[in-house]
Amino acid sequence: MKTYLPPRFVVERDPDRCITCKGCVAQCSFGVHSYDREEDAIRSQDELCVGCHRCAIFCPTGAIRIKRAPQDYRPNANWTPEAIEDIIKQAETGGILLTGMGNDKPYRIYWDHLVLNASQVTNPSIDPLREPMELRTYLGRKPDRVELETGTLKLKTRLAPQVAIETPILFSALSYGAVSLNVHESLARAATELGTLFNTGEGGLHSKLYKYGPNTIAQVASGRFGVHPAYLQMARVLEIKIGQGAKPGIGGHLPGEKVSEDVAATRMIPRGTDALSPAPQHDIYSIEDLAQLVHALKEATNYTKPVSVKIAAVHNSAAIASGMVRAGADIIALDGLRGATGAAPKVIRDNVGIPIEMALAAVDTRLRQEGIRQQASIIVAGGIRSSADVVKAIALGADAVYIATAALIALGCTVCQQCHTGKCAWGICTTDPILSKRVNPEIGARRLANLLRAWSLEIKEMLGGMGVNAIESLRGNRLHLRAVGLTTEEMEVLGVRPAGS
Repeated sequence: MKTYLPPRFVVERDPDRCITCKGCVAQCSFGVHSYDREEDAIRSQDELCVGCHRCAIFCPTGAIRIKRAPQDYRPNANWTPEAIEDIIKQAETGGILLTGMGNDKPYRIYWDHLVLNASQVTNPSIDPLREPMELRTYLGRKPDRVELETGTLKLKTRLAPQVAIETPILFSALSYGAVSLNVHESLARAATELGTLFNTGEGGLHSKLYKYGPNTIAQVASGRFGVHPAYLQMARVLEIKIGQGAKPGIGGHLPGEKVSEDVAATRMIPRGTDALSPAPQHDIYSIEDLAQLVHALKEATNYTKPVSVKIAAVHNSAAIASGMVRAGADIIALDGLRGATGAAPKVIRDNVGIPIEMALAAVDTRLRQEGIRQQASIIVAGGIRSSADVVKAIALGADAVYIATAALIALGCTVCQQCHTGKCAWGICTTDPILSKRVNPEIGARRLANLLRAWSLEIKEMLGGMGVNAIESLRGNRLHLRAVGLTTEEMEVLGVRPAGS
């Protein structure tokens, strides 16, 4: 069937600069470029280009430019080019449209409508270059009150397991299989260097990376891939995954083409078979079921590790979070509308769930109203783009944030949204043995560590500007936030006042 889809990108090659080195042919995993022996020239097929820019960046002479090629359809506010082309794709395939990464629709980004306070005369600012600034964060259940032994002042209260992280930024769940082993190793190394944690995602952990256990969050998802006693014992934190922001209510699916021998061994499934995580967690149909699973994991690890429960941000997240805390969760992970994934039905990714800012504010408010906020830490995810987003999230009630897309961008990702194809030209979302080598774990770890170090420095600058010397003092302090351009109802949910008040 001839496709009616026009090319989305145009490859422009400067013939005066091109030296026919065939570098672009080798770099492109989507087969856009080819060498014509008869004419000794490189040809390009625009219709195959996904806009990842790998060829342009690695062209030694800068001869290649990738440009968008939007079709000039007749203007129509209802029938946008995307709507038209999605229908064409489904008319030609008869299937669900899959996509990678997160929601790219122009929904309101509330971080951009919140501004931070700054100290002036009455409350002096702090210079982070001269004064100590504390970013260390402790994750885990806190007691309602502590008691000390009379005389010795030793702590009588038995504390639940606490995990200290040196920056309030963690690497979010990225499963081995969805991303390459070299990406996992880069994340593990960077987390260890910076004193934070990385998350295995639902695919288990390759045996080569067990040595990074003290900086690992081991996820237990509905598919139970790679879950065994050694996996649970290795990790610093255990996380039960119920939902994720990119596809609330939808299970996971790793195509069999990406299930290599190593991935199969790690996930404990046959090579080449589709890895399907059921949409429902079959262990959990009620809060009582969740409590049983939380305590089963704690029992299996001798009550030495905090247990996190991850859900997608939905309209009743606050009530669910209350139940999760009462079920024994030590950490609540909330993943918002902008959360990314390796593969999701496009219609789900773009239309289901709510912004993380709204869910975070609602959950923090509900737990405070019920007097149980201290019983669980809150980690939020889903579209965290900068250190400013981190600071605003903490002021809104989070203890820490997860980042994933930002981490992948640090490794080279250009958000071309082709993760589901397994052909990632940057060697990130692929298990192809040749493409995977494009991420050097040592260099990858250095880039990730640089990103977190830079954001941490910026966070200290912002804290100092607010006259705050510890991230703990900012947590849930919404008086440091003001809203710009939001409705009264939006400000009410967020619990912030308008700028100028």
